[in-house]
Amino acid sequence: MVFLLKNDKQYTLIEKQNISEERAILVGLVYKTQTETMVNEYLTELNFLAETAGAVTLKKFIQKLPHPDSKTFLGKGKLEEIKEYVQAKGVNLAIFDDELTGSQIGNISDALGIKVIDRSDLILDIFARRAKTAQAKVQVELAQYQYILPRLRGMWKHLERQGGGIGSRGPGETEIETDRRIVKDKISLLRKRLLEIDKQASTQRQERGTYVRVALVGYTNVGKSTLMTLLSKSEVFAENKLFATLDTTTRKIVYEQTPFLLSDTVGFIRKLPHHLVESFKSTLDEVREADCLLHVVDISHPAYEDQMGVVNKTLQEIGAFDKPILTIFNKMDIYEEKVFDPWLDEEVKQDMLNQLKERWEHLTNGECVFISATERRNIDQLRDTILKKVKKLYEERYPYLTKFY
Repeated sequence: MVFLLKNDKQYTLIEKQNISEERAILVGLVYKTQTETMVNEYLTELNFLAETAGAVTLKKFIQKLPHPDSKTFLGKGKLEEIKEYVQAKGVNLAIFDDELTGSQIGNISDALGIKVIDRSDLILDIFARRAKTAQAKVQVELAQYQYILPRLRGMWKHLERQGGGIGSRGPGETEIETDRRIVKDKISLLRKRLLEIDKQASTQRQERGTYVRVALVGYTNVGKSTLMTLLSKSEVFAENKLFATLDTTTRKIVYEQTPFLLSDTVGFIRKLPHHLVESFKSTLDEVREADCLLHVVDISHPAYEDQMGVVNKTLQEIGAFDKPILTIFNKMDIYEEKVFDPWLDEEVKQDMLNQLKERWEHLTNGECVFISATERRNIDQLRDTILKKVKKLYEERYPYLTKFY
């Protein structure tokens, strides 16, 4: 969560303190193509995002409308219902699953008497907390300013209410325009700084020589970092929270005297703010420039196919969907616990597993592996499959070589 602090016309982004004390409600809207089932799934994910940021979620509110209200997003009746709950339970934060305009944030905040943010603002807050390197920090800060720029008018609503009639609009409008220029200048400065960092990162990638490059991709919290640790035999930070990894980690791996580079990248998510995708283009270059992608899927998640769709759509957007892709279905141990009843015969279980595998082998043209990273199940098979792919890529690139070291 960020806001602007003005001090002698210098604007900086200040992170909200004591978010762990915030008692939150989640709000979703059923409209257009968003069914109630979908909205419930989105709010479950939003709840995980809120927990990752340190907030405590007390309740979810859902309303059905033909379209969002242009002023308050929700209807008046639902706002009144939420206000009563907020006052009764001491709630101090409302998180909306859909993106809000500056005026909507201001109007809803006035109506409820508490702070209001949307999914994009929440994700930006998590990214700001997770950013460790200079590149990630600049990328997140740029995305934050880009998020704030179109919402400045809503932030300055209090100036418009200072007086009425002729002339009351002038100072407020002047101040808004001044703020816009300051924020635009800051965005321009951050973009220049990011370009310099991008050039350095590009040089580093070029210096990696002729190695085949493999990148782990997938929805957030599917186990990419855990798998990276297993495959590279080196410690990589992994945590059961969304966006545990922001900065790309690259390790050199050698299987049977065949070296290649393996990179762990930032996870994708539904409704990822456009500004974040734009700002993290340099980090996503690691995906674009990879020779092969390992798409890690949490098969135990009830909406894992939707998550696969989100990842594939993002890969298409960044121009990386045409690369060789090996789909790795992770967390098979959890999947079996959820799907199989204790009384099922082993033969029946095996038959169900075979049907699942046959289905995905058909859909991926045989380019899939089923594993459990935590239980190290089928990791040897995965290594062998990756090695075959890497060797094939070397053979295509250097047909005159017989060894790749």
